[in-house]
Amino acid sequence: MSLAGKTAVITGSNSGIGLGIARALAQEGVNVVLNSFTDTKEDRALAAEIAEVTGVEARYIQADMSRADDCRRLITDAGACDILVNNAGIQHVAAIQDFPAEKWDAIIAINMTSAFHTTAAALPMMRAAGWGRVINIASAHGLRASPFKSAYVTAKHGIVGMTKVVALETAREPITANAICPGYVLTPLVEAQIPDTAREYDISEDEAIEKVILAKQPSKEFVTVEQLGGMVLFLCSDAAAQMTGTTLSADGGWTAS
Repeated sequence: MSLAGKTAVITGSNSGIGLGIARALAQEGVNVVLNSFTDTKEDRALAAEIAEVTGVEARYIQADMSRADDCRRLITDAGACDILVNNAGIQHVAAIQDFPAEKWDAIIAINMTSAFHTTAAALPMMRAAGWGRVINIASAHGLRASPFKSAYVTAKHGIVGMTKVVALETAREPITANAICPGYVLTPLVEAQIPDTAREYDISEDEAIEKVILAKQPSKEFVTVEQLGGMVLFLCSDAAAQMTGTTLSADGGWTAS
């Protein structure tokens, strides 16, 4: 089945994982809607560049994923949503007793609750179109816990649970819902952390990657945004038509033990 002409909305997609997924979809002829909470000429230039390179329609729609009305407006303004990729996320690290309540609220809202609102708005469009894919970018932390990440772990576990519910509610329809659970992904944000980590531990950058950043990732290799883009394309394919309500891990073996 060709994906050409379908429309994908990817939240949190002006950089990193979301942008990589948007590029992968656009290369297969999918019209893409990029999103973030900012509204800059650089954001819109990204969409213009994707459109120029791939020939698809690419737009940027500003929407704050911490706000329920913005989440639903994003889908409405997109006008169509055959493929929904819930990717937006933030992080904060602190012990529970020190975890700022406002950070907890923001992480739960952006990483989890936003996906409820976008999915609720997108499902009627998918049903009207007779086809749909809901793809939630969870995390290895949706399957495993780590200390000092209470809000993030909670949100990602919640995303996995909601994925299962959406799958059951759409099981008799040509709509699927699945979650991708990446380990550590090589994004510009992570790349920028490598020199600082090396200095903090007084070790080389290679050692910082292997011993600190990828300590839980047995392969000792980062996941790439291109690999995640490929996984999204697979979930959109006919080969995955009977895959729904499940998780796909890309974590170098992190969750194998």
